[in-house]
Amino acid sequence: MKSGPCIVILIPCLNEAPTIESVITGFRTHLPEAQIFVGDNNSDDDTAAIAKRSGARLVREERRGKGNMMRRLFADIDADFYVMVDGDGTYDPSVAPRMVRLMEEGGFDLVNVARKPTGSDSFRGDRRFGNWLLTTLVGLIFGTATADMLSGYKAFSRRFVKTFPALSCGFEIETEIMIHAAELHLPFHEIEAPYGKRPADSMSKLRTFRDGFRILRLVDHFIRQEHPFGFFSTLSALLIVASLWLGVPVVIYFFETGLVPRFPTAILAASLALCSVVSFFTGIILDAITQARREFKRLSYLSQPRRVKTGSLASLN
Repeated sequence: MKSGPCIVILIPCLNEAPTIESVITGFRTHLPEAQIFVGDNNSDDDTAAIAKRSGARLVREERRGKGNMMRRLFADIDADFYVMVDGDGTYDPSVAPRMVRLMEEGGFDLVNVARKPTGSDSFRGDRRFGNWLLTTLVGLIFGTATADMLSGYKAFSRRFVKTFPALSCGFEIETEIMIHAAELHLPFHEIEAPYGKRPADSMSKLRTFRDGFRILRLVDHFIRQEHPFGFFSTLSALLIVASLWLGVPVVIYFFETGLVPRFPTAILAASLALCSVVSFFTGIILDAITQARREFKRLSYLSQPRRVKTGSLASLN
């Protein structure tokens, strides 16, 4: 009877025929007890055939986008520990056993692998800057203590996976993962590992500006969803400042002359003040709803069993 944890390797792929076999082989070598699932995201090449030939189990998702693929994998597969890795051959499979050990012995729900480029071509300057900018921005807003939020190499506990909404469609899934961990204050750990260059015959699906804009939209969404009071109170402050800027001269003129010569300005100032009040109380109401939703998500998380070795909650390196 199997007594060890059930471990799965999840490899979302879109047209990764040149690299998928080596990725599967690498993880089978370093984590032989794990089951390997390849998520074929409606590829046009031989990714699916090569993955099956290499012994991986195949899960298909016709709607393209990494978020769509991971949502399907998270929903359909049950395990104790999950390792998510891109199928482009840039991540080091020898790190996977350490990731699983950290979760099992350290009690972490999320282990993130920060990328350490092995050469100047493995992590282009524009992408490195964009990654730093977005990681810093999300860290300041949500308190995520990570050096590489957008890394595609992460490990999760069952608790994390089965309580993670996975609402994103594309590459913004990594951002959603980190925000989810931060908002619920889940046990989190980060390690550093080498990040290699894509093979010459393999093409990246990431588009720096397009996907960066999508991530910014997601961050904006979560600011309004998870910090509504801060968002709407800031909006309220801006509206009241605009109202005073327009309305004070009208009021002063009225007290001096008894006349209101600019009715449109007075009406606009009053409307802005009213909108400011509505925005402020909207923030208060939505903040209460957000707190209740967060408590529900926390209780849902706590309802999931935790797989961890007894007496092994000491800090690991």
